[in-house]
Amino acid sequence: MMQLQPLGDQAILATLPDEAGAFAFSHALRSANWRWLQDVVPAYSTVGIFFNAELVRFHTARAEIEKLEVTTVASSATGILHRIPVCYEHQLDMPRVTDATGLFADDVIRMHTARPFTVYAIGFVPGFPYMGYLPAELAGVPRLDTPRLKVEPGSVGITGKQTGIYPLPRPGGWNILGRTPLTIVDVEDEYFPLNVGDRVKFERIDDTEFQNLLGERL
Repeated sequence: MMQLQPLGDQAILATLPDEAGAFAFSHALRSANWRWLQDVVPAYSTVGIFFNAELVRFHTARAEIEKLEVTTVASSATGILHRIPVCYEHQLDMPRVTDATGLFADDVIRMHTARPFTVYAIGFVPGFPYMGYLPAELAGVPRLDTPRLKVEPGSVGITGKQTGIYPLPRPGGWNILGRTPLTIVDVEDEYFPLNVGDRVKFERIDDTEFQNLLGERL
């Protein structure tokens, strides 16, 4: 069952039973194309629905949304599949991950590249994809006790049940397994190729391939 509640004075927060329901609901909202609808922002099992308060009141918007949930939500739209090369030679925390999981490094890499991960949210910094979910054997590794002051762009990390990519040089506490040579964000050019609902399949490359691809866009 969906729950709707105010999110400030110009937005509504919808909470769905699961991520698939949130994706489907987001797709239905965008398809409705109401004049007052300004933005739809899914994140895991929630959806932020932003509206123009000059065109619609909260109660009217909520009533329309509730009607949409009953009549038009069907199945989730399939996002784009992105294949992202990763050089695991550029790891920073593989020993920490192997100690925490009891896995060999090759097993960690095999599991991390075995299947696509779904982008469930974008945040923290522009374009940072929160993706899941890790296999049970690889899940549960905590964040670093002391975050690094700077993580290089393209660094691929894991923590808990999630994996992600640092798109920009920023402080961070995730366990770094490797690095992609590709540019996944260009803020000045408004280049943000990853979206909620997309899927990412990591593919292992060596350092020579990393250097050859460095700086190319996803």
